[in-house]
Amino acid sequence: MKKIFVFKNFKGDLLGGITAGIVALPLALAFGVSSGLGPSAGLYGAIFVGFFAALFGGTNTQISGPTAPMTAVSMVIIAGIIGLNEGDISKALPAILTVFLLAGIFQIVLGLLRVGTYIKYIPTPVVSGFMSAIGVIILVTQILPSIGYYADEDQEFVHGFKPFAEEVILEKILIKEANEGILVVEHLEITAARASLITEEEILLESKTLANNEASGVLGTIKVLPRALKSINWLELMLALGTIIIIYGFKKITTVIPSTLVALVVMSGIAIGMDLAYIPIEKIPSGLPTFNGEIFTNMDLSSIAPYISSALTLAFLGAIDSLLTSVVADNMTKTKHKPNRELIGQGIGNTIGAMFGGIPGAGATIRTVVNIKAGGVTRISGMIAGLFLFAILLTIAPFASKIPAAVLAGILITVGIGVMDYKGLRAIPKMPRTEVLIMLTVLIVASFYDLITAVVLGLVMASLIFMKKMGDVTVQGSWVKSVGDDNAHESTIELSKKLEEEVFIKRMNGPLFFGSTSDIQELTKSIPLTATTVVLHMSNVSYMDQSGVYAMEEIISELETKAVKILIVGIPDQLRQMLEKVELIPKCIPHNLIFDSMDDCMKWIIENVEDIA
Repeated sequence: MKKIFVFKNFKGDLLGGITAGIVALPLALAFGVSSGLGPSAGLYGAIFVGFFAALFGGTNTQISGPTAPMTAVSMVIIAGIIGLNEGDISKALPAILTVFLLAGIFQIVLGLLRVGTYIKYIPTPVVSGFMSAIGVIILVTQILPSIGYYADEDQEFVHGFKPFAEEVILEKILIKEANEGILVVEHLEITAARASLITEEEILLESKTLANNEASGVLGTIKVLPRALKSINWLELMLALGTIIIIYGFKKITTVIPSTLVALVVMSGIAIGMDLAYIPIEKIPSGLPTFNGEIFTNMDLSSIAPYISSALTLAFLGAIDSLLTSVVADNMTKTKHKPNRELIGQGIGNTIGAMFGGIPGAGATIRTVVNIKAGGVTRISGMIAGLFLFAILLTIAPFASKIPAAVLAGILITVGIGVMDYKGLRAIPKMPRTEVLIMLTVLIVASFYDLITAVVLGLVMASLIFMKKMGDVTVQGSWVKSVGDDNAHESTIELSKKLEEEVFIKRMNGPLFFGSTSDIQELTKSIPLTATTVVLHMSNVSYMDQSGVYAMEEIISELETKAVKILIVGIPDQLRQMLEKVELIPKCIPHNLIFDSMDDCMKWIIENVEDIA
């Protein structure tokens, strides 16, 4: 425990933690609203994830909490589950929090399995495209609240969904009766009776849910934007624009005080002080956060099974987000983080946060940088940031509930603009076409279709392209030459000119795997019919998989049918062991025909190969 709590720099940790907490406050509220669970969910996430990730994590100066990528994915999950629960957040909440709980547990498992060591191998184009897509999603989806348009309040728009709402309600009745075993011809009067009990209020509620679903996401926003622009709430727009102007303008004056906090205080103060008719955020409950025991008592695995992949995505995304921030912290503090311990800490934070209704979080780069610059050195600084936000919750929750929704929309617009990977976008003209294709594919698919699909597609594309390139490297570096050709081998021992038509060297460079085997086999066909001896030079074959073993078997079999003697030079241990397991060595190639160096091989050729010309 002595290494966990070091109080030598407590003053710096105190200042760093409070400063990071101040920066985190407006973002936590904004991310909570954006997620669909309300500002309190963002604040709870910042408190619990921030405190416990700092306590158990592997990066001393890391500040954790809701982030733009985690919120964007959470927003999709939340909207999907709410849609399956008649638009009722209270009904959907246990399932939503269960998914978040699973994401935290998955992160702990990833840490225990030491997956954190391998996160660094995720291709940059995938990360770049994903981050830019997150920026697009946040930016576009905040256009409607920034102009004061909410689909469920547009009566004409909602009215258009009434026929569909009636169909949805009737379908639910039929499903319920099917589950009860009474959906038969003899009991149609029960179905008719239940249908007659449907009220206008129920239809209106379902219509609002359908309207909200239609207007959600990037495509939904684009669809309803023409309607929204016809009924702009100019007060909401002015509050959002004022927020954006202060955030960017105040940074030019000083960076000592976070500009987001200044914008939040100033614009909220103007709206409240002048008693403007603005739209406030949802009420933040005062007092202690409540434990959501329904996660465990009402757990229904069948209802959350479709979201297992979403929980895994959250877990991996949080891992990537956190470890990238850890690298930034390492560079600033000249320290070395522990990636697997960091994943365990993040997982514990997200697990506990879910139990109290918080949205998932990860290591936050800006907040971590602020903490370090303000003097934070140990994990105590991250814990203080969480405790500071907890104190804010207990003291000013009633005031925070009066914050204009448009102000938080303005804050999120600046977050969306800032989170995009401009470095990657600017590099497009200089990047290889394949990497540009991966990045743009992830960006477009994530923005307009699905974040999870985009990541999987990007990883598959990157893997296939990588394997193709590695296969090309192997083929381009491999050749067949006569033993008498220049640069055919490194031995200084010279052979008789008469043997140049009979002894050939087949050199293989690079990994011999499924991506290169077919071309390597084709290369074997270039060995002339005059050959009586072939040397397989394998010292530069770095790796061989099972496909490579089968390819070697076919190459050796083909040469044996032509009565060609096969010699092997410089075979690495891994390759030799694999060939021994399938008995190619010594059944087809005896141990005495395997040489450590080309010189030893050349001596054997001189002594044993006769000119048959």
